[in-house]
Amino acid sequence: MSRGPPLESPPPNSGGHISTELRINDRIRVPEVRLVGPNGETVGIVPTADALRLAQEADLDLVEIAPQGKPPVCKLMDYGKFKYENAQKAREARRNQTNVIIKEMKLRPKIDSHDYETKKGHVVRFLKAGDKVKITIMFRGREQHRPELGFRLLQKLAEDVAELGFVESSPKQDGRNMVMVLGPNKKKADAKVDQQAAKESKLAEREAEEAAERAERAAAAAAGPVAAKKERGRSENLDPEIDA
Repeated sequence: MSRGPPLESPPPNSGGHISTELRINDRIRVPEVRLVGPNGETVGIVPTADALRLAQEADLDLVEIAPQGKPPVCKLMDYGKFKYENAQKAREARRNQTNVIIKEMKLRPKIDSHDYETKKGHVVRFLKAGDKVKITIMFRGREQHRPELGFRLLQKLAEDVAELGFVESSPKQDGRNMVMVLGPNKKKADAKVDQQAAKESKLAEREAEEAAERAERAAAAAAGPVAAKKERGRSENLDPEIDA
């Protein structure tokens, strides 16, 4: 059975994985470097051996930060601390990165006031969370010949939630439907911060109320025996058998 032609090895410069790891200390093989001190001060062009000696004396690393330079730029730093801080920054950036989410709310052009308030409440909740909301008015039958009903309803909704969102995409007819997109006034990251602050505030209020209730119960419990003792003393003094 034929195995086909042998696979050829790729040429040495055909690409592949490129390491993004910075070269440090003995991995820096150039004869001289442009040296930057640990506080960002410029030292100048020095032999690499001298730069390595300075790094060793300062208990730091020699890190090549700009290999394309002529000569390459190197800095004296604590490389372990540098990598840790960069990892922390990357983690924080990922945490703050938010995906745009579009929620959808569907309404009928002749929706009653109760259902409208319920749907509006959902839209408010979505906007407060920093999400976009796609509002769809669904027409049926003869309603398709009354697009102004849907337009007025979308206008009313946009005005009712103007403090939280804005009209990102104006009402447009899309077949049997009319669509409008509302964007939140606050970014999702900011909305999350506000929601967390509101949650912590409610928790603090609840804990304060519980503490006040416990204090009232403790005060009532402490006052109970004293009140009972006073009542007993008063009843003894009012014994009818004792002369005034």
